[in-house]
Amino acid sequence: MATPNRWRIPLGAVLVHVCIGSVYAWSTLNRPIQALFADQPWWFRPPYTTFTTALVCLGLSAALGGPWVERNGPRIAARAAALFFGSGLLIGGIGLSLQLPILVFLGMGIVSGIGCGLGYISPVSTLVKWFPDKRGMATGMAIMGFGGGAFIAGYLNVFLIDRLGIAYTVIALGVLYLPVMLIGSMLLESPPADWTPMGWTVTAEMRAKKPELFDTKSLTRDQAVRTVQFALLWGILFINVTAGIGILAQASPMMQDMFARTPLQAAAVVSLISVFNASGRFVWASASDVLGRRLTYRLFFALQLLLFLAIPRFAASGNWIAFELSLFAVFTMYGGGFATIPAFLADVFGPANVGAIHGAILTAWSAAAVVGPVIITELSNRAKAALPVGADRVHIYDTPLQVLAALLAVGFVLTLLVRPLRRSIVTA
Repeated sequence: MATPNRWRIPLGAVLVHVCIGSVYAWSTLNRPIQALFADQPWWFRPPYTTFTTALVCLGLSAALGGPWVERNGPRIAARAAALFFGSGLLIGGIGLSLQLPILVFLGMGIVSGIGCGLGYISPVSTLVKWFPDKRGMATGMAIMGFGGGAFIAGYLNVFLIDRLGIAYTVIALGVLYLPVMLIGSMLLESPPADWTPMGWTVTAEMRAKKPELFDTKSLTRDQAVRTVQFALLWGILFINVTAGIGILAQASPMMQDMFARTPLQAAAVVSLISVFNASGRFVWASASDVLGRRLTYRLFFALQLLLFLAIPRFAASGNWIAFELSLFAVFTMYGGGFATIPAFLADVFGPANVGAIHGAILTAWSAAAVVGPVIITELSNRAKAALPVGADRVHIYDTPLQVLAALLAVGFVLTLLVRPLRRSIVTA
């Protein structure tokens, strides 16, 4: 029997994630869509009908669909994700063409959001099982595609809108992403039973140093979600995402208000953010294989806490380079938090059901997608409203950044509380 080639698995995962990761570039679609639906109430216009709804549906579908993904395997799950995501864009594009906002909400917000959730988790447990020696690196490779998809889509969306208009652009994206995701799904499969990488031998020293990596017992999703460890990890992911997505929601206005950058200059930096978001997913997740997951997250929270407090100082002094570097560093850790959490879950709860458990913990992403933008947008808007006409806006983000820094301090404390699971409650 031929030795399985495990490296096609992350390739398939990247193809799926690059497509669904395009949701992070949907801000480029917002203004053209708003021009069609200017008479709609604020809560029924982008990003609420598209990006925010899609991320909420991502978390919910990942949580509810996790056990189904585990039962049916990654190929069927990724195929279903392709059908949901691609058809959702087609429905949304038709809604734009007919100027029916309810179809845009249904297609891009709900149907594509479900596809995002299934597509996000479908390769994860498979990668963990194919790469028991490199859990962080393997999941980092796949989830890196989610961040990279935004970089590609940001340019692709603008290119297509200029030539096709917004409605046909969304339809074209559906037509493009559907076959790419289906090709990716064909490369995914579960490893043979009791499979281990060729030449990889677990020594007594390895087992003593990191026993959680080599325990063959695993919790089910229902068992895992009832543990204190799950609650702590949910809180850790929620806080890390809240901090990053809060800045992501206001990155362009922040640069314009704090440093008087033009929209075009701010857009160039936003595109670079996606590169650091993507690369951080691979670099930090790979580093966690060496540093350990707990230490990796402690670094995330400690470093980001310092950066969030420093950013207002950089703005007050006009230090643009330090601000940019801080922003890029934050987004490596934002992406790194997403990529490290699946390996962390496998370490704590075992690898067998990590896809379903990962799906459940992604509800933290859904919650953060609402809380993060609300914190930074609402608090900065209040500060802006209190300014005299023509006053400098450089300090309007001080309070929201301090609130997010306080949350990061709480996240650091949560990492100190995470302990290995009592293996007596784990079933074989």
